[in-house]
Amino acid sequence: MRIFSPYFVAGLMAVATAATAQTIDAYSGPTGAIPPVVSAAPEWSGQSGGSGDPSMTADAIRAAAADFHNCLERLWPLAARRGVTRGVYTAATGTLTPDLRIMDLLDSQPEFTKSFWDYLDLLVTDDRIAQGRALLDKYRATFDAVERDFGVDRHIIAAIWGVETNYGTAVGERPVIRSTATLACIGRRQHYFREEFLAALEILQHRDIRPDRLVGSWAGAFGPTQFMPTAFKRYALDFDRDGHRDVVDSVADVIASTANNLKKDGWVAGQTWGYEVVVPANFNFLLADHGRWMTIREWQRLGIGRAGGSAFPRPDDRAFLLVPAGVQGPGFLMLANFRVLMKYNPAEAYALAIGHLADRLRGGAPLVQQWPRYERTLSRDERLELQQLLAQRGYDVGEADGHLGARTRAAIRDFQSRTGQVPDGFASVAVLDKLRTH
Repeated sequence: MRIFSPYFVAGLMAVATAATAQTIDAYSGPTGAIPPVVSAAPEWSGQSGGSGDPSMTADAIRAAAADFHNCLERLWPLAARRGVTRGVYTAATGTLTPDLRIMDLLDSQPEFTKSFWDYLDLLVTDDRIAQGRALLDKYRATFDAVERDFGVDRHIIAAIWGVETNYGTAVGERPVIRSTATLACIGRRQHYFREEFLAALEILQHRDIRPDRLVGSWAGAFGPTQFMPTAFKRYALDFDRDGHRDVVDSVADVIASTANNLKKDGWVAGQTWGYEVVVPANFNFLLADHGRWMTIREWQRLGIGRAGGSAFPRPDDRAFLLVPAGVQGPGFLMLANFRVLMKYNPAEAYALAIGHLADRLRGGAPLVQQWPRYERTLSRDERLELQQLLAQRGYDVGEADGHLGARTRAAIRDFQSRTGQVPDGFASVAVLDKLRTH
């Protein structure tokens, strides 16, 4: 998810030397190695994908699979232009077969039924907090060095490690070359994955990571903090100075490369990600918009206070207001670093989980306010229907895909305002019913 700049300053050489000895198994957590669980992967269903894209029909997938080796030969000149030798290319692709099971995963239509609170319940647990604190203690010297050089909060890096792969225990076991080659030649995102495939070949050419260690998710993300190959190319660092940028087996390289990723994406040193806040019931929720940035002092003048009653340490920082559960749940003032977390993974729930887990790792308390757990979460079909009904009324919700992002929330707020509801942007059953009947 991540070129290099000098980052050792006086006093860090000893730390770097110690970090050289810190290696991790791809499945190891803070207390030692955990062997991977190897299971038989299910085969492709043989069914057309659900997106409706013509390249995802069963016949199109079969035809592209039959042309797989011709596709790889067509990609060879592009790899050669990047300095990949024929020997490396042949060794990596000569016996490859496509992993068609990925087509089901690429175009699956999962039920997006997790609410913000269910998502946080799943990812911010007592066990994950304890493991993260143990990891921070075990690798304290490396975190010290990285934090001083990059200005990125160590607790954020540890939280990413915990959320992405449960501290390295769930990194995936699919060969990155096979996954990215499959997606570069078959399916609806070939242009995107062509770049990932070529970048993965460059990793092998430069011998940063051994071929047998370059394994990960079906989409090609690998290592404890889940770098895509192109992100590796942009952000990976050889922090332990052993001649390899190894974000799989070197703790020093994992931590520093993740910090470099965040720094290059705009991380503001010394600033947090956001604050839980209390939003008055009579607040003008039309102001709760990603595009409306004001100083915390200005938000305070509008009645926003910090949950728990403590003071804001930096009232001149700029923030936007996020109310993921509307008037019924907690609000959050999100600072620039929240946007940086969303560049790592563009989902509000993900970025909130990272920020909150980081706070808990440093000793912070659970969220003060309650979520509206009594609300039934809309099913994916209901979310699609909600977006379609909004689009029929002229609202721009982007692609109707069941993911309720900022544009959908803005459309809901406007619809609520026009129909006499509290315009808090929360996609509730009541809003859907109103759309159906209004």
